[in-house]
Amino acid sequence: MSALTDLFRDWIPHQRWFGGKGREWAEVTEDGFFLDRGNPVLSVHRVRIRYTDDVVETYLVPLSWRDHPAEDLEQALVGAVANEGNETYAYDAMRDRESTAPWLIHLAQGSAIGPMRFSPAGEGDIPEGLPGDIVSTEQSNTSLVYGQEAILKLFRRLEPGLNPDVEIHDALRRADNPHIAALLGHIEIDDPQGGDPATVAMLQTFVPNASDGWRLATASVRDLYAEGDLHADEVGGDFAADSERLGAATASVHADLARVLPTEEAAAGWLGTVAQQMSDRLDAAVEIVPQLQEHAEALRQVYAAVAGSEEPVVRQRVHGDLHLGQVLRTATGWIILDFEGEPARALAARRELDSPLRDVAGMLRSFDYAARHLLVEQPEDTQREYRAQEWAARNRAAFCAGYSEASGMDPCGESPLLRAFEADKAVYECVYEARNRPHWLMIPLQSIARLAGRG
Repeated sequence: MSALTDLFRDWIPHQRWFGGKGREWAEVTEDGFFLDRGNPVLSVHRVRIRYTDDVVETYLVPLSWRDHPAEDLEQALVGAVANEGNETYAYDAMRDRESTAPWLIHLAQGSAIGPMRFSPAGEGDIPEGLPGDIVSTEQSNTSLVYGQEAILKLFRRLEPGLNPDVEIHDALRRADNPHIAALLGHIEIDDPQGGDPATVAMLQTFVPNASDGWRLATASVRDLYAEGDLHADEVGGDFAADSERLGAATASVHADLARVLPTEEAAAGWLGTVAQQMSDRLDAAVEIVPQLQEHAEALRQVYAAVAGSEEPVVRQRVHGDLHLGQVLRTATGWIILDFEGEPARALAARRELDSPLRDVAGMLRSFDYAARHLLVEQPEDTQREYRAQEWAARNRAAFCAGYSEASGMDPCGESPLLRAFEADKAVYECVYEARNRPHWLMIPLQSIARLAGRG
């Protein structure tokens, strides 16, 4: 094992974007090449991790190399390796501001370097020469913001095929949809085994002076709780108008995706397959979250209603992971971000056609979270519980009204599929919270009680 793979073995498990935490490694290998030989030197490495169950994952790790330790990069240090009797210091290049400019230079030039190919989109200016500043809040990817002009998202986990985030943004760009940030280019890396190239990164126009949807929604909830005797529609920070516009924006994106990408009527057995998948996920979740057991039978009835439904479904490309944290409000409207779907799912699964109701359900669940997050670890307060439910119901209805007005279709009627999508999402949330934030488990459990109790 080389000194570099030793460094990766020690460093990678502690990175937020690493998806294999807690799994036992059997082997780690890497291959790399130089992307820029300036100062600092920039190299790019594919790190392949084989676990003891023989599952293999590949991660992209750019490194910057320096002859001497950089005190201001102490938190980005990967390690040191011997080099002709001296030590050379490797840093996480995405956190080394001096090594971030080459990504945009090569994109603007449409370069091909080693196995990596840079493809500008042909629209919009790529700001060559600017350094990038890391976005510190991300989990599964790493992004750099270049001034007020552009944002580069690096996909840490590599999978063969075009990433849905690039594919869908390109399609919506061609459709001239106003609810996305323009795609400026993307980067791919060839498969050494001759398979499809993997998407490495994408560059988009940066949206300055925008407000995160989650922060706006939760600020509205705080305003409501601060007014002890006012209803949600009487508070100055009422969010319903924004929710309605967000529903219209979501409908616009769905309509354009259906216009420029494939659609199909769901086959006769599709609803049954979806229901069975939900039931299987529930069975697995009960083993992890025993509190789900009391609702399990009622949830199975919710899923069974889908299997027996004759609801017409047209499948198309969708967002796949829509929630308030994936949207930005600007002075002119809503921008929807991150069309890559749930990162934990395989890329092929994320590109499958699905019902737009999955996105609707994701946003409805997000309103519940926004309404209830301030109740976590607080003494039981019947009035606040009522107000949380009132806020969530008002904004869920406003979102659905906006979607209906823009599309001509009410997405939130008596649809067994929508109800099942909501319940399935809440089951997923229960597993996530039990593993990561046990004190938040009450939020999806309360929603499941509501969804399972509707008869």
